[in-house]
Amino acid sequence: MSSAFVKEVEGGEAFEDLPDRPISPHPNFVTHEGLALIEAELTRLHAEHAAAQAAEDKIALAKTSRDLRYWSARRASAQVVDPPKDASEVHFGSTVTIERDDGRRQTFRIVGEDEADPAKGSISFVSPLAQALTGKSVGEVVHAGGSDAEIVAIT
Repeated sequence: MSSAFVKEVEGGEAFEDLPDRPISPHPNFVTHEGLALIEAELTRLHAEHAAAQAAEDKIALAKTSRDLRYWSARRASAQVVDPPKDASEVHFGSTVTIERDDGRRQTFRIVGEDEADPAKGSISFVSPLAQALTGKSVGEVVHAGGSDAEIVAIT
């Protein structure tokens, strides 16, 4: 009999083949805190995966399996970068304060891609702003988000 005439399960089983989360082509630089976040995420996901197995929840199993693959790959490729010892110029791990043309001051810490959260003051080292800031010193002006900004502090 042709499979065209076989009734499929309601809703299909598409959740069993969730696509993998894309992995960045950039080096996986992380701070010590970033590595701890990855490890905490793996611990949480292992617990969720075990609970999904116990409950025979195929959807949750598919999601946690996909996320475990992603975070396991990120853990395996993580390269911990120690905080910069020199605050004379911006590096990975630096906290930088800029002053924009309109007088606003913003402070960002340059971190790994997975730990970046601009709303909480951390930006990825591959972001345009971090790229503009890296290697610069206090007093230098960078183009940031459509306007210029002066670096006023580095820690």
